[in-house]
Amino acid sequence: MKRLLNKKTLADLIVDAADGKHGLKRTLGPVSLVLIGAGGIIGAGIFVLTGHAAAQMAGPAIVLSFILAAVACAFAGLCYAEFASMMPVSGSAYTYAYATLGQFVAWIVGWDLILEYTLGATTVAIGWSGYLVSFLRDFGIVLPEAFTSPPFNYLADQHSWIATGALFNLPAVIIVILLTLIIVTGIRESAGLNAVVVFIKVAIILAFIIAGAFFIKPELWRPFVPANEGPFGVFGVSGILRGAGVIFFAYIGFDAVSTLAQEAKNPQKDMPVGILGSLVVCTILYVACSLVLTGVVPYRELNGPAPFAVALDAMDLHFFSPMLKVGALAGLTSVILVMFLGQTRVLFSMGKDRLLPPFVARVHPKFRTPYIITLITGAVTAVLAGLLPIGIVGELVSIGTLLAFVIVCSGVLVLRYSHPGATRTFRAPGGTVTPILGILTCLYLMLGLPQDTWIRLFVWLTIGFVIYFGYSIKHANKKKSA
Repeated sequence: MKRLLNKKTLADLIVDAADGKHGLKRTLGPVSLVLIGAGGIIGAGIFVLTGHAAAQMAGPAIVLSFILAAVACAFAGLCYAEFASMMPVSGSAYTYAYATLGQFVAWIVGWDLILEYTLGATTVAIGWSGYLVSFLRDFGIVLPEAFTSPPFNYLADQHSWIATGALFNLPAVIIVILLTLIIVTGIRESAGLNAVVVFIKVAIILAFIIAGAFFIKPELWRPFVPANEGPFGVFGVSGILRGAGVIFFAYIGFDAVSTLAQEAKNPQKDMPVGILGSLVVCTILYVACSLVLTGVVPYRELNGPAPFAVALDAMDLHFFSPMLKVGALAGLTSVILVMFLGQTRVLFSMGKDRLLPPFVARVHPKFRTPYIITLITGAVTAVLAGLLPIGIVGELVSIGTLLAFVIVCSGVLVLRYSHPGATRTFRAPGGTVTPILGILTCLYLMLGLPQDTWIRLFVWLTIGFVIYFGYSIKHANKKKSA
């Protein structure tokens, strides 16, 4: 039992952060961190999930779902910012859990984040492929369906798989491979690409919001909260809750910011700015887009892969459609990029701790990036994106993210009592109330998710327990004893 509760001290983490010879290159300032957070947040949440959640769960009240999810994120974000200012190292929630709740809990968080970032990147890559196919079709270029769809699809209502006749999703594979190579090249290059695509997609989203404001029909917002239709989560108050849980995936980008603490120039000051700044900016954009979408189109008509295109058709702004798809492609590209950055940095930290084989933490001598694990995760994600349908890979992302947030908030609560005098260049306001509210709001959103999602999460965690007790606990503790 003692080995399961084995913790890193705060001093251990500072030593890790100061390890210049084998550490990562510090090149990111506050603006880059905010842009990376925005790059991760602004993407599938706006371009795909908003319409689905409005049509199936919340109606115009999807605005409230976004606000509810943002409130939960705000509590968690404040806790992340406090942790990041105290422990300027890579690893995000994994590292924070290791320092406060022990090795076993840290493994759960790390294993959970591996799943979230992998499936998150896979989901968005599939969505990127869909927008590219649509964009090219606008110019008369039709890609063969055999190379733009997965070979199998899953029918949830029948619990069965069917063959589609396709071979694999080639555009999804290509974008994953290209971004993997960019990330291997270096964090500065990755951040530079991210900044460009963030500016493109934010400009296009702002243009959509401004143009859409002139076409809003207030009667489409009535009733703002549609009456519940019987089952839990189908409109009504429960629909707002279910919608918040589903779209929570859209906010994972600010979590990815915290994984880059060891590559920030001044992490104690820059990390809180990057985390909270990206969260505030993106929440405002999400709420504004939700109001426009449900204000120009009856919410039940938004249930498709491209709700923005439906809205543009309703506003008779067809000329704007190619620009919007460019924005969607840019947005989804940066989301994949940020997912990869977060995933590889969590794996890098787990490798340094010997919870995973040491080669996972090997840094390229020239590029100073964890190149081996980046290439491996890129290959795995490319295979998943090429072969699997979007519905299967997208289901687990939100619940795992919420679980990680619960553990981060719990860790802040523990540190308030175990290390009350530790240096905190940023302290989450509200005393112990903030982490407690973070725990409660994230658990509340988790309870609104479907039962199947919980079952799949437990299966993944069970696989992780086998690896932990069969390999990780032995090798990690050998390192510590040495």
